[in-house]
Amino acid sequence: MMIIYVRSGRETLSWSFPSLLGLGRQIHQSSSLIEEQLDPFSLVSDELSLVANRLRAMVIAEVPKLASAAEYFFKLGVEGKRFRPTVLLLMATALNVHIPESVGGGVGDIVTTELRTRQQSIAEITEMIHVASLLHDDVLDDADKRRGIGSLNAVMGNKLAVLAGDFLLSRACVALAALKNTEVVSLVATVVENLVMGETMQMTTSSEQRCSMDYYMQKTYYKTASLISNSCKAIALLAGQTAEVAMLAFEYGKNLGLAFQLIDDVLDFTGTSASLGKGSLSDIQQGIVTAPILFAMEEFPQLHAIVYQGFDNPENIEIALEYLGKSHGMERTKELAMKHANLAAAAIDSLPESNDENVIRSRRALVDLTQRVITRNK
Repeated sequence: MMIIYVRSGRETLSWSFPSLLGLGRQIHQSSSLIEEQLDPFSLVSDELSLVANRLRAMVIAEVPKLASAAEYFFKLGVEGKRFRPTVLLLMATALNVHIPESVGGGVGDIVTTELRTRQQSIAEITEMIHVASLLHDDVLDDADKRRGIGSLNAVMGNKLAVLAGDFLLSRACVALAALKNTEVVSLVATVVENLVMGETMQMTTSSEQRCSMDYYMQKTYYKTASLISNSCKAIALLAGQTAEVAMLAFEYGKNLGLAFQLIDDVLDFTGTSASLGKGSLSDIQQGIVTAPILFAMEEFPQLHAIVYQGFDNPENIEIALEYLGKSHGMERTKELAMKHANLAAAAIDSLPESNDENVIRSRRALVDLTQRVITRNK
């Protein structure tokens, strides 16, 4: 259950966890999803190409070295899964806005096309912020791989990697200002603040905080879910949707983001370096305690002593992995991911009804993504 505290006009999120045992049910599926299986990415493939091309144009810099660094993860073949742009483009259509079939029609067509371009801009801004955060994270983590290739800091050095991330954030700010929507600007500014807060929480945890699930989920929201949740809400605001619909879009993004990260936590223990595009066991080797270990600690309190000591000693990693293997930590993490995936799907099902086929198909795709997130292996 999530509890929202309001302090000085700001929302503070807190999580409490009822027993998840027995929750391992089939992920929520709306009846319409069963009717037709579809590929969410193929629904917006043309737009994804358009967004990708625009992004490559937006990150061009006059200084050659900076240009090479900024475009490093936007080049063909290393753009990543493009998960966030896909979610945002589908959300735009799911909220009764779709690309008009006719071009050069009436005023309505022009307005709809302009709105769609503005929503595509949110997808571009989100991707630039996401990649900037990856560049900065890799420097902080001293990572040597990202998306299956050498990380930018390993290839070009820390200083250039940091500057490239700063450059991407500046380009995102320019694109954001062009939207001339103060509420959307405020949302995205909050995202950048949350990213910094989440990374700082991860770097400066006390022994007690490292053992707290509430602390971990708050950090996860800041580092992973804030970007997609606030971007989904921005899509709704640009479309002129009600506050209620905007909050449903936010809830979808928040719960999808949390489910995504929880499965990442599982994959860090079960995936291979090749499938993940980065080193497996990377979190625990950096001393980061994630959900599977936190759940294992509930079953084996003696794990607390190991976590307090940290994981600089490889023997402590081996001991922690041994306890994890004997516990239900992995299963409970998957169940928690499923719970959040179900909440994301429920948010889509709560949107106002529509008879538009494009709207229905996009909503079905968004629900389908909740299942893909928790069944993925990379």
